[in-house]
Amino acid sequence: MNTKSRKEIHKNIEEYTTHLRLSTIGQSFSEVIQEAQVKDSSYEDFLLTLLEKEWDKRQQSAMESRIRIADFPYKKYLEDISLDDLPEDARKKFKTLSSLDFINSGQNIIFAGNPGTGKTHLSIGLGIKACLEGYRVLYTTVPLLVNQLKESRSQKMLRAFGNKFAKYDLVIADELGYISFDKEGSELLFTHLSLRAGRKSTILTTNLSFDRWSEIFHDPVLTAAMVDRLTHKSYLVNMNGNSFRLKETKAWMKN
Repeated sequence: MNTKSRKEIHKNIEEYTTHLRLSTIGQSFSEVIQEAQVKDSSYEDFLLTLLEKEWDKRQQSAMESRIRIADFPYKKYLEDISLDDLPEDARKKFKTLSSLDFINSGQNIIFAGNPGTGKTHLSIGLGIKACLEGYRVLYTTVPLLVNQLKESRSQKMLRAFGNKFAKYDLVIADELGYISFDKEGSELLFTHLSLRAGRKSTILTTNLSFDRWSEIFHDPVLTAAMVDRLTHKSYLVNMNGNSFRLKETKAWMKN
């Protein structure tokens, strides 16, 4: 009976790991073998080390994939936020929101306040943390979402878009209030955000108080229904305060 050489065995291992899509094991087994020999590790420890490396790499790849699919405009982490620069209400609720319990309970968050106070930064920070913890997240601006809904309807793909939209664990709908909508856009937005209400979480940022939402939707009945549906059992965060962007600009000009 012929005994395979070490070179042949390593080649066979590489082939098997390729076919079984165990790329990390295929790349690291030689190194792990050397470490096991030095430490005189048991077969169990050796196998466990290989499997841990494969698992860790897949988890890392999955996290990176979720962040990429979420389509954030840029990366901002909660750890980067200066709590002292946030409005008072946001500081008070920061710990509660950053626990992400609102996602498990299907609650919404509405960040409402003047520009430059950290609404988008907070939203993206929560979204990235959600991705890291295994949740499916989508970031979009409200104007872009309305355009996508209209295009999906015109292409007779609205049902497919709606089904996918409803399954995200967290949707971040940024910038409500900068652009008003026609009747079709308002109704589509209301319908699809309502599909998520009480089931999946939505973070909404707006520069307008609720009594001014009629300026966007031009329909008092729909506006009242939208406010009622989105705010039910939601976290309402008052983001009115000093603009940290203006503060940074002044500091930059001074320097």
